[in-house]
Amino acid sequence: MRNSFKAAILATVMAATGAQAKETVVWWDFLGGGDGVRMKKLLEDFNAEHKDTIEVQATTLEWGTPFYTKVQTAAAVGEGPDVMTYHLSRLPLGVSTGTLSEITEADLATVGLVPTDYATANWDAAHVDGKLYAVPFDMHSIVLYYNKDMLDKAGLIGADGLPTGLDGIDNFNAALKKLQDGGAQYGLSIHSAAGDSMWRIFYSLFGQQDGKFLDNGKFLDGANLDKAVKATTVIANWIKDGYTPASTEYPASIALFTGGKAAFHINGVWEVPTFTDLKAKGELFNWGAIELPTFFDHPATWADSHSFAIPNNVGHPMTPEKKAAVLEVISWMNKHSTFWATAGHLPAYKPARDNDEFKAMQPNAAYAKLADTAVFDPSSVLAGVASPVYDAAGNFLMPAVNGEMEPQAAMEGMRDDLQGQAE
Repeated sequence: MRNSFKAAILATVMAATGAQAKETVVWWDFLGGGDGVRMKKLLEDFNAEHKDTIEVQATTLEWGTPFYTKVQTAAAVGEGPDVMTYHLSRLPLGVSTGTLSEITEADLATVGLVPTDYATANWDAAHVDGKLYAVPFDMHSIVLYYNKDMLDKAGLIGADGLPTGLDGIDNFNAALKKLQDGGAQYGLSIHSAAGDSMWRIFYSLFGQQDGKFLDNGKFLDGANLDKAVKATTVIANWIKDGYTPASTEYPASIALFTGGKAAFHINGVWEVPTFTDLKAKGELFNWGAIELPTFFDHPATWADSHSFAIPNNVGHPMTPEKKAAVLEVISWMNKHSTFWATAGHLPAYKPARDNDEFKAMQPNAAYAKLADTAVFDPSSVLAGVASPVYDAAGNFLMPAVNGEMEPQAAMEGMRDDLQGQAE
């Protein structure tokens, strides 16, 4: 009772003097590993800088389906956080379940953010049915890691110090053969034993052909099926021709590269800290990373984004003061996201990519241009991280890549499976 009385007196005094109460912002994320370490540092810095006005209380939950299920359940009963991390690829599902609150451009303007601060593909992916439901924080894609020592020996390093002569399917395959003839056990290592990694490579090659995986409610319709077969065949041929081993698990795919057995490695930018740390300890060769070569018509690379979203906590609308605090958190994180790039990501916020600190950051600066050629997953409740599309990739694309199904039959099966779920 005494504490309640003191709190009431304090509130009265603050109101009378015009003092502003400190806002608490409840935060949920799904960030582990190097991402988690870096986000913890950002949160600590934010709280220190805003110690008199805003305190972020952060909780990290399990990545993937468990996170999105918990968010949906919590928001439905008004017990979700005030702000949370969210993959842009999962926004359609969050909107369909009423889990997310719209964020307006007017909201962002109050904290100095405007649409032109973001790459077009990134900004578009933050919308569902023309409405903004998240603010992009980064862009994470796959890249081509390379053993610079091996490529230099094979004459595949250009005057600018970067790999050369890799564009075009025939040129890339010729480079793989040259590297193997020069002593590499494999030209390339990929995580071929799971649908998610295979989807990212497939979707990049599909995007290079201007393929539309979902068009007017139809999966792989018309000529898009042919483009999907072509993309799948390229990957399958790498295994068939002995350039990379079949059915390789994730840790093994990394070990082939770090152990010097594979000259190239295709994986997400999230492995940059792994290779950076190994090199710093003297346990890795000279390495780098660039955007994927252009195998078809033009550059394109699969990408997704970590973003910030505000849940629609049913029955507990956010006060104007709370919303202002949440928007300040989102804005501050964007404006300090050059540090986040040390995890391998590209900052979604252009000024965080256009400064001298980022331009000196390697290998990020070498693949930064993919921000303008990125292709995001189709906007659908069936697509995105831990979605039916990823399940279908595991059931059809992965067997085709590993020679267990013909690419044509696999893509037809993938099409029919997803179309059946959509109807």
